[in-house]
Amino acid sequence: MQEAVENLTKDASDSEGALLDRVRNLVLSGRFPPGAPVSEVLLAQEFEVSRTPIRETLKQLQHEGLVEIRPKVGTFVREPTRREIVELFQLKECLEGMAAGLLARRGPVPELEILERNVEESDQAAAHQDAARYAELVHEFHRTLILGSDNSKLVEHYDRLMNQLAYHRLVLRTAEHPGRITSSTAEHRAVLAMIRAKDHFGAEAAMRNHVYASSRELLSDARTASDHTLS
Repeated sequence: MQEAVENLTKDASDSEGALLDRVRNLVLSGRFPPGAPVSEVLLAQEFEVSRTPIRETLKQLQHEGLVEIRPKVGTFVREPTRREIVELFQLKECLEGMAAGLLARRGPVPELEILERNVEESDQAAAHQDAARYAELVHEFHRTLILGSDNSKLVEHYDRLMNQLAYHRLVLRTAEHPGRITSSTAEHRAVLAMIRAKDHFGAEAAMRNHVYASSRELLSDARTASDHTLS
């Protein structure tokens, strides 16, 4: 009997976690633009659940900084303020720089082959100015780099950071800037060259420079300036 109760509790927990992941991915996908309302009713219909688990899921997403719940008004997609973007990119620079350095120390590992294929496909996306494909490849490059660090704690903190940053939406935005796709691909190549050379410090520096360049490109976009105060 006790085992049956424990199994039911585990199944319920797994179900809640799966729903949270699915709704989070939906919000991060860009389907709902910043400021757009997120309907409990529509989500309940789409995921074929009652409104109660949807409501609890949205509370968790508010805690993560992805949505804003306004009492008696509704739930809306939240966009990070300019200051938050600066602070989150500073953390991103540290984590991804560390990951590049750790990967460089590991030598020939499967992640290197993925990165090499990635930059080749990125060149093609740049040649065709394919922003959507570019955004997919950027996600793969950075994710592969993080996993290639072989550091589970780094991965854990990185995932939390990327959720708060809603990074996919930001990449799609900067991909529209003239020349950014080409520049970003060149920066990826520089990182990969340092990793291939097993240059720990060079790889970390190249990755930090890339993340910093991305943040400056993003912050040059006036649409991010929902908060003009940097202190």
